[in-house]
Amino acid sequence: MFSGIVEEIGTVRALEARGGGTELTIACRTVLEGTRVGDSMSVDGVCLTVTRLSEGTFVAGLQPVTLRLSTLGRLRPGDLVNLERSVPAGGRLGGHYVQGHVDGVGRIVALRGEGEALVARIAAPFEVMRYVVERGFIAVDGASLTVMAVHDDSFSVSLVYHTQQHITLPRKGVGALVNLEVDVIAKYVERLLGQAPRAGLTMELLRQAGYA
Repeated sequence: MFSGIVEEIGTVRALEARGGGTELTIACRTVLEGTRVGDSMSVDGVCLTVTRLSEGTFVAGLQPVTLRLSTLGRLRPGDLVNLERSVPAGGRLGGHYVQGHVDGVGRIVALRGEGEALVARIAAPFEVMRYVVERGFIAVDGASLTVMAVHDDSFSVSLVYHTQQHITLPRKGVGALVNLEVDVIAKYVERLLGQAPRAGLTMELLRQAGYA
């Protein structure tokens, strides 16, 4: 489990085919502190398992499904990626519950300044947009962001100056692809509502519980 608070921007060293699989090597510093082989690491919002460690780098294997459903297969040496270690038990949750399971790939369609803020509009597939609500959470390349506005096939987020300095989105241009993960609570609510006649669940009960 992750919080969506990016700890460090890492640099891709290599993306290589190895023995029928694919290995991703990333240069970094902060997220290596306390990290061991077998630990989970969020790389641009994708939960990966650390398979090797060396001075200043870690290696993670990419499954075919990961390459199909995320942007990681498009990475090249020198590309920048958002990194976050998994949240320790009892640790502070500064953003929202992020699983590192990408729901879809979006595309940046507009970037504009608004005072010190940067507003990004991101087009997303229907399977993502159905869960996006204004003032709700969404993870963009693993960064926990608040939805500022919802459009027919896209949404907008506003980045304060501090956030701009600590994630990769401001460094990307219009047309760039990003990994998206919606708030998992929305999917649980949808699932529960689908079972409502049998379970006795209603919208009123969800409101009382704070989920609607």
